[in-house]
Amino acid sequence: MPAKAATVHPSVYAGLYLPFGAVNGYLTVAIAYQLAQAGVSAESIGVLIALYFMPQTWKFLWAPVVDMTLSSKRWYVIGAILSALGALGMAVCSAPPVNLTALTVAAVMASLASTLLGMAVEALIAHSTPPAQQGRAGGWLQAGSFAGGGFGGGAALWLATHVGHAWITGAVLGACFLLCCLGLTLISESPRERRGAGIAAGTLEVLRDLWSVARSARGYLALLVLFLPIGSSGAAALFSVIPDDWQTSATTVELVTGTLSGLISLLGCLAGGYLSDLINRKLAYVAYGLLLGLCALAMALAPHDQANYILFVLLYNFITGVCYAGFSAVTLEAIGGGAAATKYNVFACLANMPTAYLAVIEGWARTHHGVNAFLYVDFAAPILGALIYGAAVMRTSNRGERTLKLAVT
Repeated sequence: MPAKAATVHPSVYAGLYLPFGAVNGYLTVAIAYQLAQAGVSAESIGVLIALYFMPQTWKFLWAPVVDMTLSSKRWYVIGAILSALGALGMAVCSAPPVNLTALTVAAVMASLASTLLGMAVEALIAHSTPPAQQGRAGGWLQAGSFAGGGFGGGAALWLATHVGHAWITGAVLGACFLLCCLGLTLISESPRERRGAGIAAGTLEVLRDLWSVARSARGYLALLVLFLPIGSSGAAALFSVIPDDWQTSATTVELVTGTLSGLISLLGCLAGGYLSDLINRKLAYVAYGLLLGLCALAMALAPHDQANYILFVLLYNFITGVCYAGFSAVTLEAIGGGAAATKYNVFACLANMPTAYLAVIEGWARTHHGVNAFLYVDFAAPILGALIYGAAVMRTSNRGERTLKLAVT
């Protein structure tokens, strides 16, 4: 077994992960705003963003390529270069007159490039981080994503509105992405035996590695706790559409759900990461989810005014950041070293499922059952998930005890 690489401060991973969040923020905030100002319909913008997210949904399918071919550092450089070109392409295609077809192609290619970059960082963390520091490493990773989203969204939008040529914004973003490659010099990557194996043999080995995690008690329980609606933060998707119910101005909503929520979520990621190193990581994730539900309940019961809207949206987003860090901590603990990019992204796709279905359920509840209904659903969901997870833990423990007794006998 190859030796572990020398450890570095986990903040390095935040810098490496920044382009991953920045590509997303650039399209969904800066370019979306520019398109709306240019008269592009909300429907067309929505389709563009949906197509952008397609590679993010299916990225686990090509994650084995990252695991079994080039080194993670080389994949990062490739991802950074392609992400830079994608950002430049989106900038050029979004300039009037807007070419939506070309912009869509550039956005999808940038999204695909960002998945390669993200997988490389996730694999580096899995192979370079001691078990005792996996929580804080996961927290810094998620903090980098939030920081990148703010940079690619807010800073890029400011730049786009203050320069005369659209390509300059994309070029500046791309240059920043390439500068992030300097962080690779601080990390010593351990060699992995699967590198250089044939495609068929390598893929088979990756699948075996993934199955070994899924069938183990640690891996099975990690997959389950992330799939359940515990730390999914479903209510966050509706905070920007309920200001009238809380007597809140549009300006306040933009500030609170945008810049301030991004900053507070980043701080939550760091807090959750360090806390996850102090206690059982799966139980910590459950606790974070229950706190999220209690926040939703408190928001429903509190007076519906602007002050409480600001307070609870920011508190909810702070706990969301804690939950994101908890997700990364649970995942890094479960996947181990081998086939890290594949396993991390399988876990990520499973964790995204409850976020999606909760958003649908809570949107339906808000529409058909009143102002607070979606918050009550958000309160009940983690309780239900915690009960199911608790039952699974007890069943797994009982099965282990029976196996031990048979072995002794």
